[in-house]
Amino acid sequence: MVLPAKLCTEFGKVTLQNYHVSLLHYLLCKQMSNKKRKENSNISRISAADLTIERNPVLKPKPEPSTLVFGKQFSDHMLTISWSAAGGWEAPQIKPFQNLSLHPASSALHYSIELFEGMKAFRGVDNRIRLFRPMLNMERMYRSTERSCLPLFDKDELIKCINKLVEIDQEWVPYSTDASLYIRPTFIGTEPSLGVSRAGHALLFVIVGPVGPYFATGGFSPVSLLADPRYVRAWRGGVGEYKMGGNYGPTIAVQSEAARQKCQQVLWLYGENEEITEVGTMNLFIYWTTEKGEKELVTPPLDGIILPGVTRQSLLDLAREWGDFKVTERRVLMKELIDALDDGRILEVFGSGTACVVCPVGSLLYRGQTYQIPTMKNGPDLAKRFHKELTDIQYGRTQRDWAPLII
Repeated sequence: MVLPAKLCTEFGKVTLQNYHVSLLHYLLCKQMSNKKRKENSNISRISAADLTIERNPVLKPKPEPSTLVFGKQFSDHMLTISWSAAGGWEAPQIKPFQNLSLHPASSALHYSIELFEGMKAFRGVDNRIRLFRPMLNMERMYRSTERSCLPLFDKDELIKCINKLVEIDQEWVPYSTDASLYIRPTFIGTEPSLGVSRAGHALLFVIVGPVGPYFATGGFSPVSLLADPRYVRAWRGGVGEYKMGGNYGPTIAVQSEAARQKCQQVLWLYGENEEITEVGTMNLFIYWTTEKGEKELVTPPLDGIILPGVTRQSLLDLAREWGDFKVTERRVLMKELIDALDDGRILEVFGSGTACVVCPVGSLLYRGQTYQIPTMKNGPDLAKRFHKELTDIQYGRTQRDWAPLII
């Protein structure tokens, strides 16, 4: 099969010859998506100007920021936008937080035609409310939407609707620089049919809720990892680079195995060479001294199996701005990490993500042996520097266009 250069560019530097089935599915979805886009261009699009608001008459009490855990509490309102192939996008609605009503045959329930995003709003030291690089989330959600064969949407208009939801529920944004408002845009196929096909009905909705630290160990405590090559999170030619629920559910059993072995997270490996990919639901960074004696920050590349994290991109952008050490995106093998640990060249290992920001790694269980990682012994100077830089932007201590104001 000969692929056009544009498609090769979209898939990055991945070798494509072995993934004909996935690529054919992608091409068909792309072709159908373009056709649907033309068909729907004269029907409707998401328009924030058409947004309707129904306020909740009964508001819940707000929790104390110090009591918050991740993902357990939700605000008073939600955003919903329905779509159908016949009618296009309906007017966005902000309404009281409530359960969804779905047909039992809805395609999201049977075939995982579903995707989501994770972003946050922050109450700054100036009492203003900010998002953090929201268009990166919208662009990633758009790519996931294309891959899921769900209807495309106007990214700017959706952000406007989300901003309005946060404005209405602004008292749910914690008055704390140790907590935030988590925003979960979700897009599901609601086609009431058991056929495996493109959904003719869909629902885009957004729920929000206050959150504290993602890990029970606290905001900046090290986590322990299990690396077991028997388990694989994603593979090239698959959907590991998209934020779909189907990438997360199957990891729960492996996470449970990690907990059984007294580890808190999973270090995902891939292939016979045991490439290091992600850690839990985070992107992974290694700060080490190379064999040539050079300080280097390295992270796996976006080659089809790595989720393009917003925090990941932000750390890379900051590090390149600083210019204090070499910054590299490349494949890293488990053997390289173990050799560097044995040689005493590892300085810090940490994960990054919207939920946790930056999370240091303290130990690694691999093939029956526990390796101590000296992240905390080294400060961790770099991880703390990243954490401070990012949170200073998010909470308004540093002014930057990465954190647009909502209120």
